[in-house]
Amino acid sequence: MRAAMCLAIPGSMRALHKDYRTMTPQNFSNYESMKQDFKLEIPEYFNFAKDVLDQWTNMEKAGKRPSNPAFWWINGNGEEVRWSFEELGYLSRKFANILTEACGLQRGDRVILLLPRIPEWWLANIACLRTGTVLIPGTTQMTQKDILYRLQSSKAKCIITNEVLAPAVDAVASKCENLHSKLIVSQSPREGWENLKEMMKHASDNHTCVKTKHNEMMAIFFTSGTSGYPKMTGHTHSSFGLGLSINGRFWLDLTPLDVMWNTSDTGWAKSAWSSVFSPWIQGACVFAHYLPRFEPASILQVLICGNFKGMKIKPGSMGKPSPAFDVKILDVNGNVLPPGKEGDIGIRVRPNRPLGLFTHYIDNPTKTASTLRGNFYITGDRGYMDEDGYFWFVSRADDIILSSGYRIGPFEVESALIEHPAVAESAVVSSPDPIRGEVVKAFIVLNPDYKSHDQEQLKKEIQEHVKRNTAPYKYPRKVEFIQELPKTISGKIKRNELRKKEWETI
Repeated sequence: MRAAMCLAIPGSMRALHKDYRTMTPQNFSNYESMKQDFKLEIPEYFNFAKDVLDQWTNMEKAGKRPSNPAFWWINGNGEEVRWSFEELGYLSRKFANILTEACGLQRGDRVILLLPRIPEWWLANIACLRTGTVLIPGTTQMTQKDILYRLQSSKAKCIITNEVLAPAVDAVASKCENLHSKLIVSQSPREGWENLKEMMKHASDNHTCVKTKHNEMMAIFFTSGTSGYPKMTGHTHSSFGLGLSINGRFWLDLTPLDVMWNTSDTGWAKSAWSSVFSPWIQGACVFAHYLPRFEPASILQVLICGNFKGMKIKPGSMGKPSPAFDVKILDVNGNVLPPGKEGDIGIRVRPNRPLGLFTHYIDNPTKTASTLRGNFYITGDRGYMDEDGYFWFVSRADDIILSSGYRIGPFEVESALIEHPAVAESAVVSSPDPIRGEVVKAFIVLNPDYKSHDQEQLKKEIQEHVKRNTAPYKYPRKVEFIQELPKTISGKIKRNELRKKEWETI
């Protein structure tokens, strides 16, 4: 739970590190009882805005919820926003009317949202829920090419962004025949755009939430694109709105007295999990810091804790499965493997697909079918389960290197490499070899102080370092120093590009 932080509610931001809860669970007694008692009823109709957020508003009005805010935002420059659930409802209904009236959007229409951590991002999420429009969040790190691809692939009719990305949108808008509405969050007007801040001043808050079925499409997330072009994954209203109750209640163990701070980028599904659904399901306060870039010094001024409470922690382990999922280690035929045996990590999806897992790859039935093996969804990760039921990650399945009969995951090699002082970053892939079939090759970005060192000698030092810190057969027999690693816009290394480069030379 690297990006999510559970905070005890303080009198001020500075006091957060002085007042924190113990690790005793509040919503359950222990992992086994939680797993045994977990049940989730799925109604025919469900809408998170109406059935959860508006219900917390009613609780506030009745004096049955603590007085802490539902949403709390700061930007580090003295600006601060604190909204109750009632205020969230009022503002999101105004936003909903803008989407349906000014933008002319109808239920099922798709809306791309490209905003940093500003309050309007949260209002847009709720407004889309209220209108039944399908939200497609994206990171603000997108290039013009990224935006064009997503607009064309999704057939989005509306895009919401700020003055930073508006020029990139304008440059490609003529190539997107479905796009007919552009909303900008800015203090200044821009030609061809509707200004959200101005429109919010005059919009009516009289809006009736649509009645959505639980399995109706709610959101689309694009994958990172580590193995090709990004693909669209669909989530229903119950997928997050009900499915993430396990996260809010058990994993994060939240109550209405808590404040939840999630630092992930607004473009990733993690923001939906821990900046919207999980905390608000529990009536907790969502805290947000604008932080345009990750700043450890700012974050460490706040106290921090995470993980399942009451569980023994095994450093390096993924932990135990969520009670909402039946997770197994599988062989190539879909058979469940015993503890200690490495295989593919799978989630049981038949006869019933668990909530929280995306429904399918949109417009890509072949890819959807390729993820199924018997009754299981194959995550693409390799790992094993120990005797105590803890899961351990090995690597992505398509990153495995088969050298002289040994299966080698890049994760352990890269972990050893990063411990060498010369290594700033690394990526490990397979490289063809006439004797071993494949060997381990490491692409390494050097720290500045080592760029002037003798390159051949440095390669040998790094190779010996890996031999000492992991099994000798895993050391990189080939090493190449490069200026930078190819990455997706989310910062994930594109090992497929490096691997393709190696094998194209055959």
